[in-house]
Formats: sequence, C-alpha cells, structure tokens
Amino acid sequence: MRLFLASSYHSGSHRAWAEGYAAHSRHKVHLVTMPGSFWQWRLTGGFVGLAAGIEEAADRFGHPDALLTTSLVDLAGLRGMVSRRLGSIPTAIYMHENQITYPAISRSRTERNYGLINWTSLVAADSIAFNSDFHRRSLLAALPGFLNEFPDERQHSHLEQVEAKTNVLPVGCSIGGIPIGPKDDPPIVLWNHRWDPDKAPESFIRIVQRLTAIGTDFRIALAGERFVKQRPEHDASIAALGGLVIVDDHLDRDHYLEVLGRSTIVVSTALQEFFGLSVVEAMAAGAFPILPRELVYPERVPRDLADQMLFRTEDEAVELIAVALDSVDQTRQTGLAMRSLVEQFDWSIVAPRYDDWLESIDPS
Repeated sequence: MRLFLASSYHSGSHRAWAEGYAAHSRHKVHLVTMPGSFWQWRLTGGFVGLAAGIEEAADRFGHPDALLTTSLVDLAGLRGMVSRRLGSIPTAIYMHENQITYPAISRSRTERNYGLINWTSLVAADSIAFNSDFHRRSLLAALPGFLNEFPDERQHSHLEQVEAKTNVLPVGCSIGGIPIGPKDDPPIVLWNHRWDPDKAPESFIRIVQRLTAIGTDFRIALAGERFVKQRPEHDASIAALGGLVIVDDHLDRDHYLEVLGRSTIVVSTALQEFFGLSVVEAMAAGAFPILPRELVYPERVPRDLADQMLFRTEDEAVELIAVALDSVDQTRQTGLAMRSLVEQFDWSIVAPRYDDWLESIDPS
C-alpha cells in the first residue's frame, strides 16, 4: 500500500511515532508534516497546510491508498479539502491524546472547541486506533456528557458508530535499542517526564524531599524536558536537594539511554497519561516502576506486583520507594524482569499490527 501519514505536530513523541512506523512498515509510508509548535493552531487550522502537502505528495508519489492522521489534526476539515482534488481516501486516525478528557490545568486545559474537533474527527474517520485501552474506555465514557454541553442537535446518534470503529494499538518504540547498563550505587531514582503541570513535577519533588528526611540513600536523575520559562518555578526546590541531583537536563538520545540504563527506579506522578512512553522505555532498561494507581498505569505492571508498584497518595509513594530502596538488590532483580513486559511494544511487533489495521479499513 501507499500510505500518507499526516502529522501536524511533528516533534517529540509524535515525531518518534510517525518516523518509527514509517521505518518499520511493510508499506510505503510518506510523511506529510508540520513543525511541532503552537499545538492549538495546529489542531484548529493545521489541516489547511496538511491538505496542500498531501496534494503535493500525491503529485510526486501517486494517489494514496489510505491516509493516517494523528489526533492533533482536524480530520473532518482535512478530508473536506483533500477530497476536492483526490476524491475519497480511506482514512484512519491515531489517538495519541484527546482534549475532552485531558485535565483542565495550565496550558493543557480543556476547551470545548478543541474537544469538538476531536469529536468531529472521530465521526469523520473510517477507523480509529487508541494507544491504550484506558484511553479508549475513558474517552468513550466521557463523550455523552461532552455532547450534552451543546445546546441542541447533540449528535448522540453517532456514538455507537464511533465506538464500533475503535480498536487499541500501542505506541511502537525501539525496545531492542535500549540498553540495560550496570546500575549505579547509590541507586538512581529517575523522573523522565516533561515539566508541565499535568505531570505534577512538584509532587515528585515533595516525595524525594521526604525520602531524604528519613535518611534513605539514593541519587536523583531529572531527565524530562523543561522549558526556559519553567525553570524559575522549580530551580530553588531542585537546588535544595543539593548533590543528590546528578542529572538535571533534557538529554540527547544517547546520553538519555545511558541514564535509563543506570537507573534503578522510575517514578511517575502524572495527572494525565494515555500511554506512558517514558515509563515503558525506563522499564525496558530494567528500571523498577513506581506509578499512580490510575490512568493507564495499571496496564503497565503485573497484577501480582501492583501493590509494590502503584500508589494512590504521596504518602504511599514515599513508602513504596523507601521499601524498594531498602531492598535494592531485589528491586534491581525485579526491575530487570520488566523488560520482558514491554517487549510487546517493539516496532518489530507493533508495525505489522498497524499494517494489518490500515489494510483492513472499509470506508463504506
């Protein structure tokens, strides 16, 4: 098949996903992209530029057999513009995230017009894939209430049709390229998320401050992306941790993989997570996960280890990390077994599933 993949926010995890699939697909995948900035503008108006890019790609490579877009694309608008020249194309959307159930905080706050674009895209798509079962279930459950916010013509008649088009396909990643290095001593506790409010970095800082107060011996690696405007907000708290912090930077890929390999524990304090790529990569490197007992995270850990890995409160998180550090040899042994749990997300396994999915689209 000749596939066009339209990515309106081609940066970070979206870019890694798109380029990873293109590199591992058995089909011919041509990327049509826009820079990864101004996400609200990409979601609301990016389809105009993508439509022009798709038409150019069709002139260059030939008519596409299917079109795949990300959830930061107004698919209804894109289909309308593309159909003028190229006619109807079987179209799928991959739901990295959505603006309906996204927590209403800071720059990621939910606004109805952004959520409405997600809704009309779901209606316009021939097929829909979610990156986790949690994401699928939570959005489908929220849609009736979201549509009830509108004054009339609330479109509930489309709900059953939308649900019937959905399935779950995980994010692919290169598990085989992630090394398990020798673990540092004292052990490293890793926090590898972007420093946005939906990842609750201040919660992680409070947790490690309490761990230091009880005399636990460990070091801290802060490897998530932190923008310039976010630094003053957290610099004082990080400085107060002193020499415990051995990494505080958004690292290049090679250095990041090295830190993953050296880390014994990976912690998330997220308020929003639909897949959890940063945790999956750390688990592939043999890190022991300590995660919220909600969102997608229960899907990431073995049920019989959930009580050792999942917390509801900061008090529970402190206790779980302290126990893991007190029995660090056992923690490292268990962490090494985590890799086998996430090998299912390697592109060698995931890409053929995407290929089969896109081959099966029935636009009728």
